[in-house]
Amino acid sequence: MKILVAVKRVIDYNVKIRVKPDNSDVDLTNVKMAMNPFCEIAMEEAVRLKERGVGTEVVAVSIGPKAAQEQLRTALALGADRAIHVETDERIESLAVAKLLTKVVEEEQPSLVIVGKQAIDTDNNQTGQMLAALTGLSQGTFASEVIIEGGKAKVTREVDGGLQAIELSLPAIVTTDLRLNEPRYAKLPDIMKAKKKPLDTKTPADLGIEVASNITLLKVESPAERQGGVKVGSVDELIDKLKNEAKVIS
Repeated sequence: MKILVAVKRVIDYNVKIRVKPDNSDVDLTNVKMAMNPFCEIAMEEAVRLKERGVGTEVVAVSIGPKAAQEQLRTALALGADRAIHVETDERIESLAVAKLLTKVVEEEQPSLVIVGKQAIDTDNNQTGQMLAALTGLSQGTFASEVIIEGGKAKVTREVDGGLQAIELSLPAIVTTDLRLNEPRYAKLPDIMKAKKKPLDTKTPADLGIEVASNITLLKVESPAERQGGVKVGSVDELIDKLKNEAKVIS
């Protein structure tokens, strides 16, 4: 069973985000980049399925600039067998990513596609669902447990009301939640071996997809700094401040 895993290059979650002085975008100068944490979970789950004998091949795919090959090499070090890089310097939105992944799915014909439920930069939580719609495959989102047996995927989902268990026919798409697993660290020998594993490069044009964004980024601002609290002398004063200063009640 072939497993396809999508990974994304994002700013490392430990890094404090800086905004450019002209507020045009996030400042990426000398910023440490890493694999999106939810994508790490997706890769770990694919590798575990292979280690249990369920999967036979794990293919990592990433869409982004040439530098994204660094994250693909990380995926190869974590246990992927080969990688596909769809290279583009465009700012691409979720739908374009889903369309590109659809073409990759059509070419690779995996039995299972695992993606992170969201990226920590755009935080959209859209790509997995869009991919399922475009490919017509069954989907299990926000997975905290995945069991493959009898040609089916049994997925436990984390929903607002608790947990929901569903059964999917393969091929299927699964998006990962935080409690699905704890990703491993790549060992030095595996990092060295990853340098020799195959990594194919394509472009959106090769896949016949237009990735020009339909969204214009107007301005990026840092969150407002928290202000110090004040003590109030009475309930009436508290209500007055909530109504006229904080404007959280009317």
